Amino acid sequence: QMAPTTLLEQVTTTTPTGRDPGIAGHPVKVCEVLAMLDGTSYLERVAVSSPAAVMKTKKAIAKAFQRQIDGCGFSLVEILSPCPTNWKMGELQACEWVDEVMAKHFPLGVMKEVPCS
Repeated sequence: QMAPTTLLEQVTTTTPTGRDPGIAGHPVKVCEVLAMLDGTSYLERVAVSSPAAVMKTKKAIAKAFQRQIDGCGFSLVEILSPCPTNWKMGELQACEWVDEVMAKHFPLGVMKEVPCS
């Protein structure tokens, strides 16, 4: 089904002819939108397209939880994840697509990190 990160013209079960911005709107860069809000403490976008990326994702999630525990403010980790079944791709091809296509539209990395006071 379509997700906030479904790209324009990308085919999904709920957008069988591709994502049409006139009907379904444009993809949403969740971290960038939330970065504008007061009280947002930590935002990072990661992927789970390789073992190294999974390790980085685990660290980002742990950091987000710790910042919440420490009372630093709202934290969120946005995860780009391959979906080989719905994308009708092999597993490796779907992981490469996340890295080569999705990450260009949704850059990976820390989007906001405010010092904890």
